Amino acid sequence: MDTLSALSAARLVPVVVLDDAADADALAGALVAGGLPVAEVTFRTAAAQDSIRAMAARGDILVGAGTVLTVEQVDQAVAAGAAYVVSPGLSRAVVERCREHGVLALPGAVTATEIQAALELGLSTVKFFPAGTSGGAAAIAALAAPFGGVSFVPTGGIGPKNLHDYLSIPAVAAVGGSWMVPRDRVKAGDFAGITELTAQAVALAARS
Repeated sequence: MDTLSALSAARLVPVVVLDDAADADALAGALVAGGLPVAEVTFRTAAAQDSIRAMAARGDILVGAGTVLTVEQVDQAVAAGAAYVVSPGLSRAVVERCREHGVLALPGAVTATEIQAALELGLSTVKFFPAGTSGGAAAIAALAAPFGGVSFVPTGGIGPKNLHDYLSIPAVAAVGGSWMVPRDRVKAGDFAGITELTAQAVALAARS
């Protein structure tokens, strides 16, 4: 199964912010135990690369890098074992470097112009970010009409209350969110709690 198919099968992509790479293995274990062997580790902290490396080394979780802004970060992410790279916006340089490495690029795109630019770069799936302030599920449904072959991975402002609105749209491949991996729970070492939140999220997605 390729990376995009695996993300689509999971339907949920936990967006993880780790302040200490020492927590990465336990967090990955909590996600796997909760039935969601996927993670997007954001490059918002200095611990990102080591965290990706620790998770990827397990072999039982699909790990990607998020908030990737530069080609240097693409190199760092791939060297650590990231299978996909997520960016908040559309960067030709980042997309092309991902292609050179043979990893999936998921750049952010929320307008028709940005989606067309992504198509010109040979992409068929984009991150719709920030979803909540960019028109939400209604905007994705509207954009899916003219862009029939495009899939979306909305992230930003999504939680249990509106998850169904997004997952009910055929063009949505998966949904990114952080509600099942709260940063304060990670810092506190409450991995049992994260497993429980993850299992609840998986069950909710299955009903959506």
